[in-house]
Amino acid sequence: MASTLLSIQILPHTPGGESVIPYVDRAIEIIQSAGVPYRVGPLETTMEGELPELLAIVAKMNEEMVKMGCRSILSQVKIYHNVDGITMKELTQKYDETV
Repeated sequence: MASTLLSIQILPHTPGGESVIPYVDRAIEIIQSAGVPYRVGPLETTMEGELPELLAIVAKMNEEMVKMGCRSILSQVKIYHNVDGITMKELTQKYDETV
């Protein structure tokens, strides 16, 4: 069982004031390619895994934004770490039926 949940909202300052949507889509592709469980929400994406692994994904997301021409990126990160293990389902299962 994973020990960490990490939620990220990435807000790149795009070149020329372009829409952030293609940049956010690319950031989500990086999460997908990492192979960790994740859930995309309207304002942030939550990943499940081990802390070092998840932080490396965040770093890769930011590096990719720079490669795409962003001169600055704001990443808002929330981390819940539990040595006994934690899953997204454990925290949200009582609400899943209401969505």
